[in-house]
Amino acid sequence: MPEPVAMTATRIDAATPADVSDILRLIKALADYERLTHEVVANESMIHEALFGAAPKAEALIARRDAQAVGFALYFHNFSTFLGRAGIYLEDLFVESHCRGHGIGKALLARLAALAVERGCGRFEWSVLDWNAPSIAFYESLGAKKLSEWHVYRLSGDALQALARDG
Repeated sequence: MPEPVAMTATRIDAATPADVSDILRLIKALADYERLTHEVVANESMIHEALFGAAPKAEALIARRDAQAVGFALYFHNFSTFLGRAGIYLEDLFVESHCRGHGIGKALLARLAALAVERGCGRFEWSVLDWNAPSIAFYESLGAKKLSEWHVYRLSGDALQALARDG
């Protein structure tokens, strides 16, 4: 386990291609925290293409302490037909355990909220695992509301291939 670091000012920067290895490292740390390391198949090339390729699919922010990447937020635009406006969907937010409780997660979320406002987005959304009580409490402390009337569905792997093929 890393040693606790002295908490100095946090820098939140838009990710650049030079951050890809840190982003992948943080993705793997997130997967470990969520007990999902077996699902990580992403590599640096895939992350680079998704964020910085010819047709980027997502964007990322990097949180730094003393020039060390200690957290990230990966997000993309979605669209609300009811609002007639884009939104920001936060795919992943993660702060290394030794840096939690020092406002880094809040700083990442605040930067994303500011981006949503700047870009004229109608909402800012994300999902959280039902067992992740610390994150749920944190999000609710910021005023985020649980949408209990919605259920997330996912097609992947063989089921996705079958529907695409047999549609």
